[in-house]
Amino acid sequence: MNTSMNEAEQKPDAIFTVHAPGVDTEAIVREIEETVARKLEEGVYDDARVARAERSNLANLRNHDEFLEFYLKCLREAAFVDITDFEIRERRRGFAPLLVRFKKSIWNMLKFYTYRLWSQQNQANGLLVTAVENLDQKYAAKIRALEKRIRELEGDASKASND
Repeated sequence: MNTSMNEAEQKPDAIFTVHAPGVDTEAIVREIEETVARKLEEGVYDDARVARAERSNLANLRNHDEFLEFYLKCLREAAFVDITDFEIRERRRGFAPLLVRFKKSIWNMLKFYTYRLWSQQNQANGLLVTAVENLDQKYAAKIRALEKRIRELEGDASKASND
């Protein structure tokens, strides 16, 4: 199927459209949406951020302030690396018990180093997120103050013109 600009005209709410000669882009998007819906139902996306991000995808976030607020919240929730132990599994059947023990012994030797690395990364991520949030709050307050000052000046100007 050859896509054309008429498709974009038919979907005026789309943020952007993708066109490729000889490629049914609508079918690809439909397949992705169906796969995500199926995986959501199956619980593959257990992480609440992933489910919320899909429900509130960028196409629905038209307002700049709304997008920034959502993005900062996701950033805050995703800033820290999970450094807890994890279950080591082996999918290959033959040597599974031996491979699991081998992988666990390697993990036990490297755990100290990875914990130190990820702890430092978590600290840096937390500081960066806090800095970005504080800048956002600072500039939002500054914009509110400037808008208030503009309203006051406009009020003074209208009073002066009436006199």
